[in-house]
Amino acid sequence: MTTACAQPQIASAVSDADVRRYVDDGFLVRPGLITAPELEELKADLVALARGRYPTPALTPAPESCSDEEAAASILCIHQPHLVSPVMARFASHPRVAAVLARVVGAHLAHWDGAVKCMQSMLFAKAPGKPGQAWHQDERYIPTRDRSLAGAWIAIDDADVENGCLWVVPGSHRQGYLFPFRPPADLAEYDGSDECHGFDPAAAVPVEVKAGAVVFFNGYLLHRSLRNRSATRWRRALVSHYMNAWSLLPWYNADVPGHGLQSVGVADHRGVFSVAGSDPYAWKGSAPAAPEGVHLRRFTPAVGAKP
Repeated sequence: MTTACAQPQIASAVSDADVRRYVDDGFLVRPGLITAPELEELKADLVALARGRYPTPALTPAPESCSDEEAAASILCIHQPHLVSPVMARFASHPRVAAVLARVVGAHLAHWDGAVKCMQSMLFAKAPGKPGQAWHQDERYIPTRDRSLAGAWIAIDDADVENGCLWVVPGSHRQGYLFPFRPPADLAEYDGSDECHGFDPAAAVPVEVKAGAVVFFNGYLLHRSLRNRSATRWRRALVSHYMNAWSLLPWYNADVPGHGLQSVGVADHRGVFSVAGSDPYAWKGSAPAAPEGVHLRRFTPAVGAKP
């Protein structure tokens, strides 16, 4: 998908010390990057998605009889909403977010020029009682060649321990090690996605933020979220994933039609768009944006999983 975006205005609020903190700790919080009107736009677009404004096979429109809140609460997470929603596409390339990405995504690389591309968006509608996701590393799902995968997690609501904020293990990204994983034992807490193990969870810290903040984190960083235990407060978030534009993306396409199996070393998923700088591989073209690429994260509510 090709999405036009303004060149990022490099944020003066991102100091060299901030960049070093991201490289060393694996995450960085920037408060107030998204304005209150923009947050309301994101909330409204979640309802629009739930009500079928953007036709896609994965999203069955909520019944007219239900309220907007009920419609949104029927969703835990929508993967790739930017493929159908121009609002989500615009926020995935938000200039203030892109300005930070252009400083941190490849900061561990000696000669990186700040070029960044995006390959994924995920819209979480974590209503009261909804589960979190167990300890994981995004690099397991979206492999990169240069360890530059980064998430930008936009807090649409205040996020704290009670309503299921992010938790991270600072520094767990440093060696580029992918931890072993297994099914989660606690289905009241988590949505059923695999859980990493083999590390000391006592080192974990909660990342509590106000609405409008953006949490940037490395793809190897161990992170999780817990169930929303609030009786009334949501924990909505839009997280998109990015990487150094100069790196190939060996994601889902080692078997190329007409060419057979392809070495992972040259495989390059082209469902990407630039958010900072230019795409060095633009000559390859882009995978067409298709509504079929949107899908819902499924989970089975556990008995007793109530706020």
